[in-house]
Formats: sequence, structure tokens, C-alpha cells
Amino acid sequence: MNQLQNISIVLLAAYFIAILFIVLRSKASKNTEDYFLAGRQLPFWALSITFIASWWGGGSAIDLVDHGFNQGISSFWIYGMPVLFSTFLMFLFSKGIRKIGTITQPQLMEERYDRKVALLLSILILIFMILGVATQAVVIGRFFQSFFDVDYKVAALIGTLIVLVYSFFGGFKGVVVTDIIQFVFLLIAAIALFAFAYHHSGGFEKVHEIAIKSDKPEFFSFFHNISGNFVFIITFGCSWMIQANIWQRISATKIPDDAKKMMSLSFFVFIPLYLIVTLTGMLTVGLYDTVPEGGIVAAFIVDYMPMGMAALLFVGLCSAIMSTMDSMVNTGALVLSVDIIKSRILPNAKSSQMVWIGKLSTLVIAILGLLIALEIRSILRIAWIGSDFLATGAFVPLILAFIWKRGNSTAAACSIVFGLLFSTYNLLVALGVKLPTPWEIASVQQAAVGMIGSAIIFVLISYLTQSEPEKAKAFIEKAGMVELD
Repeated sequence: MNQLQNISIVLLAAYFIAILFIVLRSKASKNTEDYFLAGRQLPFWALSITFIASWWGGGSAIDLVDHGFNQGISSFWIYGMPVLFSTFLMFLFSKGIRKIGTITQPQLMEERYDRKVALLLSILILIFMILGVATQAVVIGRFFQSFFDVDYKVAALIGTLIVLVYSFFGGFKGVVVTDIIQFVFLLIAAIALFAFAYHHSGGFEKVHEIAIKSDKPEFFSFFHNISGNFVFIITFGCSWMIQANIWQRISATKIPDDAKKMMSLSFFVFIPLYLIVTLTGMLTVGLYDTVPEGGIVAAFIVDYMPMGMAALLFVGLCSAIMSTMDSMVNTGALVLSVDIIKSRILPNAKSSQMVWIGKLSTLVIAILGLLIALEIRSILRIAWIGSDFLATGAFVPLILAFIWKRGNSTAAACSIVFGLLFSTYNLLVALGVKLPTPWEIASVQQAAVGMIGSAIIFVLISYLTQSEPEKAKAFIEKAGMVELD
């Protein structure tokens, strides 16, 4: 191994030990609310940082740079625009979510609908979170593989184990503490990468010349391929808006007003963060002919950064990937332990037992995500599959639960089942199964068919079956939302 790799290993080990020390020194969790919501004692700014770190993580820091290299400024639509759309929607609903006061989304759905709907949503969330863990395991596996020249499977295993250890012992409080540290690391790394890319590439004028010579006149067009990029807003945006790990942070705020403050602050911070990553990818057009194996970021650190800074940036980017993965692991474990094990299997489990069940659930979610990552190594492909399940199955019944009194339990269950079947069908086609498809996979048409189909089923069945006016009215009034007629 060369000197850069040795220094990076030492810094990564030191970082891991420091994180583990902080987690182990924190007050032990006494119950489920402590382990998964930090006792609802965290300030809104801390939750805002961990929210930002959850989304502006591995996919943005690593994958979006590669897309910026290939597509130019319009690649902002892949991650940036869906995040802004989702954050705006959550700003509208955040106060109502916090007022309901449940720990998990399925608990909220049970209060609004029934236990059957809550179980179906739990299944959807578990699928999404496990696939989310797999996405980040792929990112860190490819990153370690490129940087250390090791086998991908070994790299993915090491990265996942680091996250698993501090998530296992620290719970949500540990996730928040590490996310704050990781956000600072990533911010420094992103600014440094942009500055060095700008310096070595010759600036945007030089990049513009290269783009014209390479027959890419659309490279600086924000609205290029708008129809193709719009699919990311529909599928990613709608699924991320109802992402359980984000609702977990809303539920963890001290008071409902803090939830709105968290969303407002995050929205305006996301804009420059996603923009700087996109622009960094564009600048590297002046440095590489094609995307290097393992991605541009890893190659750029090795090829263009001073050794000491390169090692620090490596740790910073690793922390970014981990900040997204730990969020997915923790929320998946929350749903598995509270909404499935506690609700369905061990209803009489004591508080101390639930803490250990939460820890074991953390282990299960991380292992399942890793196993998928060892088989499917496409970041965008796994992210799309997970988002398709959540957007098609859960968006309509979750959102309308807050504003439409006529919606009932039967309709919600049918809508979620439709989403599960529709997304599973598309998944089989994407994996190569020969099935007839009247729409193109991973397209605007597919997203529209799924979302519209889910909405039609929900509305029709709500009108064709018995309503639950008293239960619905009590829920909507508790959330403080405006009811649709």
C-alpha cells in the first residue's frame, strides 16, 4: 500500500474510534423513545443538520459528481430538485406530523386507518430502508475499492460494519451526534473538491470550450432533457417526502413549531449544497475523458490533491456516505422492532427488552442491505427500485390521511397493495424477466401510471366502501390540518 492509503487508514481508524467513544459516553437509552427519538430533547437545528446529512450523503457526494461530468448542470434534477420538492412538501405537513405524536409512520397510519394498513406500510418501509442501506453500501464499497485497490465485497463489508457498530450502540442519539460531525467533514470536503477542481480544470470558460468541442452544447442548459429528468421529481420526490427516517426526525422535535423550522432551514441549505456538487462534476470534464472506474471523486483525490488533504477528504467523504447509511439502518430497525416485533409478536415486551430488540433489528437491517449490495452494484438502479415502491404504495394514503376525511382503511390497504404489486412487477422487468410492459421502465410514464393508479384506487374505494368519519375527523383535527371537502 502507498503512503496516502496508509495515512487514510490511520485517519479513518482514528475517526471511527472517536465516534465510538462519543456514542459510548452518551447516556444509555432506557426505552424505545430514547433509543429511536433521543427522548424528543434535541434542538431543531441539530435535527436539521442530521436531516441534511441524511440526504446530502453518499449519493450526492459521490454519484452526483459523476452525473455532473456526464450530463452537465441538468444533473441537478437527479438529486437536488427531488430533495427541494420533498422538503417543501414536508414543510407543509411537518407541524401536523409532530402534533400526532407517534414514534413511527405505521403507528400514525394505525391511528388514522387500522392495524392492517399499518402492517402493509411497515413492509413498504422495510423494503425501502433495506434498499437504501444497500445503495450506500454500494457507494462506500466502490469508493473503498477504488481508493485502496481492494475487492469490492471486502470494501462494502468494512464500510457497513463501521456504520453498524456505532448505530448498534448509540441508537438515534448516536446517529444525530455522528451526523453533525459527518456534515462538517463533508462540507469541508465538498468546498475543497470544488476549489481544486476549479483550479486544475481552468475554470468554467475552459469547461465550456471542451463541452462545445465534445458536441455537448446542452452541457450548461439547466432544462436539458426536462421530460427525462422530471421522472426523478415524481418518483424520488414523492417517495423521499414520506421517507420514514425523515418523519422520524420530525417526530423527534421538541414542539410542532420546531418541525417547521427544521424543514425551512434545510430547504435553503440544500440549494447551495447540491449545486456545488453538480458544478464540481462539471469542472472535472477538463480533467478526465471518461468517468474513471470507481468514480471521479476517488480518482480526483488521488490524482490532484496534496497527500495530507487527500487523506482528510477521504475520511470526510466516507463520513458522508455513513451519515446516509446510519439513518436508513436506524429507521429500518425502528419499524422492524416497534411496528412488527412489538406490535405483532411481543406486545408485552418491557422497555429494557425493546432497547435490545432495537439493537438486534439494527443488525438485521444492516446485514440485509449489505447482501443486496453484494449482488446489485448500480447506485441509481437500487435507489430507483426503492423509491418506486414507496412512492407508488404509500404516498397517496399517507398524504390524504391528513387532509381528506372520506379516505378510509379499506382504500388505504388496497392502494398500498397496488403499489406493492405494481413496483414488484417493474422490479422483475428491470431484473430481466420477460413480462409485457406498456410503459418504459424508470420513465415518467411508469411513475405517472403508478401514482395515478394508486390515487384512483384510493378515491374510488373510499367512495364505494363505508367511511370512518369520526376517526378521520379526530385525526385531522389533532394534526391541525385543513380538511378537503
